[in-house]
Amino acid sequence: MTRMLGTVNRILLGLAGLVLTALGTVLLTGFRPYEGRHDVLLGDAERTRWQEHGWWWPAVIATLAVLVLLALWWLLAQLRRSRLAAVLVDTGDGAGAVLRGHALEAALTAEAAALDGVAHCQVTLHGRRGAPRARVRMRLAPHAVPADALAGLADEVLAHARASAGLADLPAEARLQVASHHARRVT
Repeated sequence: MTRMLGTVNRILLGLAGLVLTALGTVLLTGFRPYEGRHDVLLGDAERTRWQEHGWWWPAVIATLAVLVLLALWWLLAQLRRSRLAAVLVDTGDGAGAVLRGHALEAALTAEAAALDGVAHCQVTLHGRRGAPRARVRMRLAPHAVPADALAGLADEVLAHARASAGLADLPAEARLQVASHHARRVT
């Protein structure tokens, strides 16, 4: 999500820059000749040219509504956090503790990377503080069995994290990628 959000931000900023540059160039070069200090950019004839057509105002309003909705979607995407900052842990005495999300991510990553056949692992936590979800990306060594790595993740790593953090449930989405196996050169 973060990568997509960065791409969308760059595209929107690039488009806004192009539009503003084009508008500034048109205004500065005097594309439309001005006749005086009190001349306007759009005259009466240009402003009222499309008013006779029945489709004009609904098209303008629909376009502006779509632009406002896209701007609101973009703003909400900026405000939403992509990773979980903290996890609420039930201590059993009625009070709770707060576990840093980064610390739990690091522990999950280290334990998953130590599994047999895992070449690299990255874990990120998402969701709510009381109900976290894990996204696990594992790159497997060429000799690894994906079913064994997935079973080790579910039975050992996630079970240990649930027990140590006092979580009733820790759903996880795992994406496995097999590292490329290069053939040996025979001489």
